[in-house]
Amino acid sequence: MAQANKELYTLTNKDLSIQISLSGLSFCILQRDTQTITLLSEINFGKKLNYLVLLDYLKKAIETTPDLQDDFDNITVVHDNDLSNLVPMPLFDEDHLADYLKFNAKILKSDYIATDDIVLNDSVNVYVPFININNFIYETFGEFTFKHVSSVLIENILLIEKNAETPKVYANIAQEHFELIVVDKTKLLLYNTFEYSTKEDFIYYILFATEQLNLNPETFQLILLGDVIENDELYNMAYKYIRFVSFGSRNDNYNYTEAPKTNHSNFTLINSF
Repeated sequence: MAQANKELYTLTNKDLSIQISLSGLSFCILQRDTQTITLLSEINFGKKLNYLVLLDYLKKAIETTPDLQDDFDNITVVHDNDLSNLVPMPLFDEDHLADYLKFNAKILKSDYIATDDIVLNDSVNVYVPFININNFIYETFGEFTFKHVSSVLIENILLIEKNAETPKVYANIAQEHFELIVVDKTKLLLYNTFEYSTKEDFIYYILFATEQLNLNPETFQLILLGDVIENDELYNMAYKYIRFVSFGSRNDNYNYTEAPKTNHSNFTLINSF
């Protein structure tokens, strides 16, 4: 197991990224000198857990996976939850972090609130990380970086769409929830996350959100990322109501010891390096 404080340290050229949500865990190891993803694994719980049980699953995953017990030069933790809000950078005040969250998320006085700067959007992402996860990662590996899943999504999608001429709607799909991002060239029009249990829930949220932006399902492009494949029930439901449905791409140049399921899967995990 990697230790937090070492007297001697040797570069390994290995980076680790871990994505944490109440419904699953994902792990990715990048061998930097060969630009090779040597480990890409997921654990789906099949239901939402509480944050205490989530920590137990993470501990067990590391204890039973030898590759996760190596030394790493850099470690990134991506927190995937709905406890976040975007604030325009000119209006941001660090003394009012809780105020930015209290109207759309249930937070406690004891919650630790963090921020990510999203330079491309001139905004600050205010969010509550899983602090028990952060504490465990620090105790296990030492220093690390953490960010919110929406920060990774927004930054990468804005980069992809910087030269686009038409609005695009992205749905990044995971177990029981998905993130919806609407961009128009370099402008973020909407970001939100929705829980769903049926394909009808899924399409309802997309159609309702895009309607508020006066986007026509006959003309806008819906781009799917994450845990979705052609002709599964979410894809078919989307295609039933939206004319232009396609899959996105991570646009990475990595080699893979074992190829990902699709070119659009693990979008945030792999793009977090």
